[in-house]
Amino acid sequence: MKRNLLERALVVALVTAMMTQVLPLNAREALAEKLTRLHVLANSDSDADQARKLLVRDAVLEAAASAEKPDAALLGKLERAAQQALREAGSDEPVHVSFEKCWFERREYETFFLPAGIYDAVRVEIGNAAGHNWWCVIYPPLCAGVCQKDAEQAAREAGLTEEEIGLIFSDEGYILRFRLAELWRALLQKLRNYKPVV
Repeated sequence: MKRNLLERALVVALVTAMMTQVLPLNAREALAEKLTRLHVLANSDSDADQARKLLVRDAVLEAAASAEKPDAALLGKLERAAQQALREAGSDEPVHVSFEKCWFERREYETFFLPAGIYDAVRVEIGNAAGHNWWCVIYPPLCAGVCQKDAEQAAREAGLTEEEIGLIFSDEGYILRFRLAELWRALLQKLRNYKPVV
């Protein structure tokens, strides 16, 4: 009985995927390969630490603005910029900047959205890094309110294809398609772990 129900669910999922023309499952990964996220973690949730987090964010974005896609060589420059911003704000908290791969949940920004996935990230930890964080896209520079260029133009200049730009800036069902792809991937994972009851 359970197996029959599982098979029906699988058929419904396949038909739904075909009807909505779900994006290839690797579209998310291909997009993630071209983006670098910025993740700034405040020392704490105090008002002062949260304000300093934004000062550090601005300093890091300014220091990264002239760079091509961020890499390990840029980290020292970003760490010095973050440290200087803290000193100017009267704080002696330590700052650690690292370049790593991080899992990010699906996120809607003011003018675009990004699907969940593993992205390269510049991670800035202030002090204990125990406060609320701030994140956006450092490359291409898509951070609303901080980006000097139109976000879509910055994405084009960074080499994103028109299809990829449409995926993150269009509201014509792409969120639904990415969500369906995420659900499909979750279903496949459950099926892999499925052990029939004997």
